[in-house]
Amino acid sequence: MDGSYKHPVIAVGGPTATGKTALGVALARRFGGEVISADSMQIYRGLDIGTAKVTPAEMQGVPHHGIDILPPEALFSVADFSAMAVRLEEEISARGALPILVGGTGLYIRSFLEGLRFTEEKPAEGLREQLTEELRTRGPEALYAELTSVDPEAAASIHPNNHVRVLRALEHYRATGRPLSEQKASSRPAQSPYRSLVLGLDFADRAQLYRRIDLRVDRMMEMGLLEEAALVYEHRDSFRTAAQAIGYKEFFPWFAGEASLEDCVARLKQASRNYAKRQLTWFRHMDGVVWLEADAPDLLDRACRLTAEFLQGGKASEME
Repeated sequence: MDGSYKHPVIAVGGPTATGKTALGVALARRFGGEVISADSMQIYRGLDIGTAKVTPAEMQGVPHHGIDILPPEALFSVADFSAMAVRLEEEISARGALPILVGGTGLYIRSFLEGLRFTEEKPAEGLREQLTEELRTRGPEALYAELTSVDPEAAASIHPNNHVRVLRALEHYRATGRPLSEQKASSRPAQSPYRSLVLGLDFADRAQLYRRIDLRVDRMMEMGLLEEAALVYEHRDSFRTAAQAIGYKEFFPWFAGEASLEDCVARLKQASRNYAKRQLTWFRHMDGVVWLEADAPDLLDRACRLTAEFLQGGKASEME
């Protein structure tokens, strides 16, 4: 094997509620793969319902990595994910198995496949605490406006309500004097270290996606989502990422006695639909994604055909 050889990697992405988990498992079973979760919330132990975490039954015996690895108090960045995924890919490939990334966090998938490598930079003493206090006193709008001023590229890729990522980007800028987007650009190699096929799932009828999202929220409520959200609310000062996550924060007004439960459920459905639109926008801007209709009767057959052709040496861009 010459030095130009690149390990093959499959990725299954797209918006929430499109069946990524099931397709990833089916491909792993068919092609001897192992799944690397590319979901920014399923890493946390004890947060199962609100994150739509894959269950042991859904895994069907396929090894899954990157799930239930951290307590909810821990922070986890795209840099952390990239470092973990690089290690996991090496281990999986060394076993002769096929690495399959599955998840809706497009930033994770793209950063890994493009080979972004992040340098470890310790924040200045007390800077994170200072920014957290500024978030409380100045408000999230002011901090997002500051980020837009000093690093517009990073701000454009971060939702204003994602306070954790806004603070992280500002922390990097204040600690180094360099925009986080500039650091990311300089860490991108000339070409990807992997040969990849990215399968994107979506529905031809957007209303079908929204109906599935609404039904998923209803099922989550039946499974005990409110109790899980209560745990996050009680620990919102220490569960910093979860407290900002869709699926939990929408219930905070209910716990505070400021809104009805019905209103909070409706807010969660709307927030989930909005998130799905942002996910679609992200994946649509990724190069080389092969889009498949999530409700097509031949979905699995087509995904398997594309994967087989890819593994035999075809290029993803030639397959659609």
